[in-house]
Amino acid sequence: MARVNGIGGVFFKAQDPEALRAWYRRHLEMDIQPWGGVSFPWHGDHDPGGTGATVWSISSAMSDYYPGPFMINYRVADLDAVLAALRAEGCDVDDKTDASEFGKFGWVTDPEGNRIELWQPPSGTLPG
Repeated sequence: MARVNGIGGVFFKAQDPEALRAWYRRHLEMDIQPWGGVSFPWHGDHDPGGTGATVWSISSAMSDYYPGPFMINYRVADLDAVLAALRAEGCDVDDKTDASEFGKFGWVTDPEGNRIELWQPPSGTLPG
């Protein structure tokens, strides 16, 4: 089984998030919600229930949720197994994980210093 089975979200920072969101609304006709982003529903044979989505979001350059200018969130089927494998391979895996109604989250940093979020969606929302 592949460790990563899709992209859960793309998050990036902006000096003026509201102005940048307005640009995306106007020029790309994205339906940006009050929380700062868009949720693109999954469609097709891989998701017959239509229960999942990929998130796209702009946050303030001052946000400390991730250190760099962007973060990609990758979907995984078994977060604990992926994190264990990455640790065994010597990767820089954050000791912290998080679980909520949105699923389980863990983080690893790549060799270039990019923080990567790994997301195991709640049961019933993962295509495959």
